[in-house]
Amino acid sequence: MSVDLEDPRRYESITRRRLEDPASVLRAAQLRQKHAGQVLGRQNFIIAADHPARGALSVGKRATAMADRRQLLDRLQIALQNPACDGVLASPDILDDLLLLGALEGKLVFGSMNRGGLTGLVNEIDDRFTGHSAAALAALGADGGKMLTRISYEDPDTVKTLQATADAISDLAEHQLVAMVEPFISKRVEGKVVNDLRPDAVIKSMGIASGLGASSAYTWLKIPVVQEMERVMAATTLPTVLLGGDPAGQPDEIFASWQEALALPSVQGLTVGRTLLYPEDGDVAGAVATAASLLNNSTTAANAEGQA
Repeated sequence: MSVDLEDPRRYESITRRRLEDPASVLRAAQLRQKHAGQVLGRQNFIIAADHPARGALSVGKRATAMADRRQLLDRLQIALQNPACDGVLASPDILDDLLLLGALEGKLVFGSMNRGGLTGLVNEIDDRFTGHSAAALAALGADGGKMLTRISYEDPDTVKTLQATADAISDLAEHQLVAMVEPFISKRVEGKVVNDLRPDAVIKSMGIASGLGASSAYTWLKIPVVQEMERVMAATTLPTVLLGGDPAGQPDEIFASWQEALALPSVQGLTVGRTLLYPEDGDVAGAVATAASLLNNSTTAANAEGQA
């Protein structure tokens, strides 16, 4: 990354292009080199950065960790420079910034589709699709779209979210784009939406999410690492990526839990954001390298790529 991290104007060129030549975003997307594609036996490593669009700026006890866009772009570029990092999952604004920076050459690109369920919003479960559409992702040459699907048996707005998710999955499938569905069974505890991370709840959410949409041909799941992951992963044949969430616990413990889960069938890799972009020691490159070292990339995948 050839920018001065101390220069407050280091991303002024992005603002200039957005102001003077907005169409340059689409041109950058159309000209970029695409990722070689997914293959069974080669796990993918994707950096997630769609949190600010939902008003979620905190990382651990740092309430505004993700508020500075310049620092976020710095950290994303450091992560993406690691050859083992396959790509990014981002909201439209961040994805456009990265396209203008030329940071997505040869990378997987996933857009964030529903960010309307703002953190703390009175109707947070009614998670409207306020981000990328399938058509917009297709125009950008993206690989797919991600949707957060929180299922609350206590909230009637769950039905709206499920229907919107199903429609988005169907739309993505028509465009032959991956639908990365992140399901949770959720409930309100003292007014706050909390995800149920018990194995049975995660399994139930996976079953519900897997059946949404007119076709599951392009559906992936994005799930948390919880207890009894072997039993959890037995619940699906869909390609599944592991999410990091807001980091809780010691880094060594977190990485060890990821490594164990990555060895299970159907696990296609990691899609992690805050844990790696904002590590406690500040070493983004080190955190990304550690996560990359956990991936299981078999000789089967290497042989398949060699014969392609």
